[in-house]
Amino acid sequence: MDYHALADFNLVATHGGFGRASRASGQSKATLSRRVRELEANLGVRLIERGARGLRLTEEGAVLHARTEAPYGEIAEALQDVKAGLGRPSGRLHVSAPMLFGQTMLGPMAAAFVAAFPEVLLEVSTEDKFVDLVTDEVDIVIRVNPRPDDSLVGRCFLRNPMVLVAAPGLLRPASGATRAPASMFPAVMRIGAPDDEAWHVTDPDDGSAKVYFPRAVLKFSTPLPMREALYTGLGAALVPHSVVAQDLASGRLVCWGHATAPPAEVWALHASRRLVSPKVSAFVNFVCDYCGPKMQMPAL
Repeated sequence: MDYHALADFNLVATHGGFGRASRASGQSKATLSRRVRELEANLGVRLIERGARGLRLTEEGAVLHARTEAPYGEIAEALQDVKAGLGRPSGRLHVSAPMLFGQTMLGPMAAAFVAAFPEVLLEVSTEDKFVDLVTDEVDIVIRVNPRPDDSLVGRCFLRNPMVLVAAPGLLRPASGATRAPASMFPAVMRIGAPDDEAWHVTDPDDGSAKVYFPRAVLKFSTPLPMREALYTGLGAALVPHSVVAQDLASGRLVCWGHATAPPAEVWALHASRRLVSPKVSAFVNFVCDYCGPKMQMPAL
């Protein structure tokens, strides 16, 4: 089989026509048409139905395109990377991340990555919907506590615990085993949290176990406006550590305790392939090194 003919067939199928494939590749329409005819003759099946209004893949053509497009794309990308300099990271890299991560950590980290790898054009989209790497044309997806997926591989680069924080002037309540008035306090909470929720934390001063009973006075759907409300002294809140790390370091907010629940794990995932692009490997390794000091729980 002429593998060049197979590559040209995938080129035509991807672009939806000989004319567009010709403009994208620089090859003539006659050459592309001849290569596809040769492939059809070699296989003994028709792969493309040609008509006055365009073309469509036959059932056999659709199967062949679906099963060979990704491997040929990987090979072409690998050859381009090697030609550019023995696998030096370069080209467009599309990363998808959750909104909260994008709003709190991704900006400085992305800027540092581009400074380290100037030949990579990093494109970042932040969205909370499920992203499919193939159909959405994404190279890397960042997910929090991802479910096992045989089609994806990656590394955990951040563990983000919940912390109970408040403005310095807010009086810390007494810890208690029951929901008594003395152990309750005004709280800024997430929408959907039960009103009788109990917050189990480890005291940052002596490491002892404490139980607090919040009384919701304000609710938000996301942690960022919760943090803004905390500045006013309205109440305390249980939020991800990454959201308030700078405020705790500066003293704008103080920590009442570290949640005893397991921290959220943030992973950088990419397609499970034999050929992994140098730019994908570079980004995954970079974020792991960048967030390395943040992988541990906040010190007691």
